[in-house]
Amino acid sequence: MGEVGDSETEAFWSEFLRSLRERGLGGVRLVISDSHSGLVAAIRKVMLGAAWQRCRVHFLRNVFSVIPKGSGELVAATIRTIFIQPTAKAVHHQLDAVADMLGQQFPKVRQMLLDAKEDLTAFAAFPISHWKKIQSSNPLERINREIKRRTDVVQVFPNPAALERLVTAVLSEMHDEWIAFPAATCPKAA
Repeated sequence: MGEVGDSETEAFWSEFLRSLRERGLGGVRLVISDSHSGLVAAIRKVMLGAAWQRCRVHFLRNVFSVIPKGSGELVAATIRTIFIQPTAKAVHHQLDAVADMLGQQFPKVRQMLLDAKEDLTAFAAFPISHWKKIQSSNPLERINREIKRRTDVVQVFPNPAALERLVTAVLSEMHDEWIAFPAATCPKAA
């Protein structure tokens, strides 16, 4: 079962990630999260060999904090062009082009893009059919919403094993969906 911590420190996340490995998690090639410093440090420390993808949605929220409110749509649309490129090389080139273009009016955004380049484009090292699902933590958030929706229907579980069975069924369905539908065509892809 999951663990609860009273803080989001590197120590907590390191312990949590180690516990996942001890329970059999292996072969992790990519971890997707927001840019919480304790979590990122733990990922880099414990999940050796795994790339880290900074969630593009969370990154955009960070960008919105340094630009005028009325510029959000334009800046977001421009940044999103990075993630729709057809090749990894084009993704990296587009990030540089977007940074230069936005940097004329928003120098902080340019620097944010360049500082996060490796972390925002980690997805590009994976199969293109998965890109849409691994650019943000939205698919995970969707899983959490679906688990919440299903558990809200039941409301009271007779024991922890019953809850585990329901959650396992939800995750199995979503795994099958991932396998059956390429991310680019999956109707539920985030």
